[in-house]
Amino acid sequence: QVQLVESGGGLVQAGGSLRLSCAASRRTFSDYDMGWFRQAPGKEREFVARITRSAGVTNYADSVKGRFTISRDNAKNTVYLQMNSLKPDDTAVYYCAARNSPSRDYNYWGQGTQVTVSS
Repeated sequence: QVQLVESGGGLVQAGGSLRLSCAASRRTFSDYDMGWFRQAPGKEREFVARITRSAGVTNYADSVKGRFTISRDNAKNTVYLQMNSLKPDDTAVYYCAARNSPSRDYNYWGQGTQVTVSS
């Protein structure tokens, strides 16, 4: 079982930056593939970024590529999402998620953190 707690959300003007953090409860954090997702009002949850266990591979949604950076610190059991050049369309609740294997669905989810970008 892994408990995930996101933080770092808030209100920011367009063009600004935020860094989200997701702290995991489990000491074997490095065994998990981690991802960030988001859900805007009235829309389905969508993939934002993922990072493999050793941080060797990262992937991004086209909508955030070049603006967002996912990273992880396995010693701190934490995954980050650095968000730059924010746009109003980035407004959503952001969730981090964990899975035991890249071939499986994400099976652990945080409670989410709100990001609001004003124009």
